[in-house]
Amino acid sequence: MTLEVMLHRIGHQGRATPDRTTLVALHRRWRRTVPYENLDIQLGRPVSLDPDALTDKLVRRRRGGYCYEQNAGLAMLLRLVGFEVSMVEAGVMRQANGDAMWGNHNALIIDLDGRQWLADAGIGDGFVEPIPLREGPHTQGGFTYLLERLASDTWRFHHHPGATIASYDFRLQPREPADFAARSHELSTSPKSPYVTTLIIARTATGHTLLLLSRTVRQYRADGRSSQVIRDMDEFATTLRKQFCIPLQDLGPDGVGRLWEKAGAQNDLWRARSVE
Repeated sequence: MTLEVMLHRIGHQGRATPDRTTLVALHRRWRRTVPYENLDIQLGRPVSLDPDALTDKLVRRRRGGYCYEQNAGLAMLLRLVGFEVSMVEAGVMRQANGDAMWGNHNALIIDLDGRQWLADAGIGDGFVEPIPLREGPHTQGGFTYLLERLASDTWRFHHHPGATIASYDFRLQPREPADFAARSHELSTSPKSPYVTTLIIARTATGHTLLLLSRTVRQYRADGRSSQVIRDMDEFATTLRKQFCIPLQDLGPDGVGRLWEKAGAQNDLWRARSVE
């Protein structure tokens, strides 16, 4: 996979050199053009972290993926440009649920001009631009995030209030995508996994993030959140294609219909649980 092809995939124009301006631009473009999504999981398709499989899915077929896929793909792009990139292990909600959460997420650390940056395309409503690896608040687009140092090599990222997660921890020891293969298989196949029980797609745009949970589209802005329920399968297909940049042909001839039915069953289950 060439740099030119990957830059074309995300619509980046202009120079691509390993400097801060390019890092911010590429991270922003990736977040806006490569949707965070678990549609293969919903369709019962295997998720592969093999580099060839990832470039085929994310670049050639113009699909998205969930955290392990997203950050492996972003790391490939940044390394092609010439950035020094380390993939690191993370644990979403470790603060609340303990050490068993380690490995349920990954993130990227970029070493650039004597400074380190946290990059992450694997949280659907996460930050749009890399964050300096420095304790304290970091504000982007009206949202304030917080980095807290827990130990010499362990940090905690606090999401903004009202986000889909409260926090995740990460440690700086470099890892490889293959190190996450077993956990990815578990999270993509276990009946208890949220990626199996809930259809999830997210994409950032100027000033807001769109999040699809089953049949409900939520819009997150700095000044609040709104939601709208999708009424029928035609609207569902249009939403996937136009709002979330999903190439419908890649889902298969009956893919949209299968996803629509699964999303309906998920909504029914949520309603049943809410009245128990």
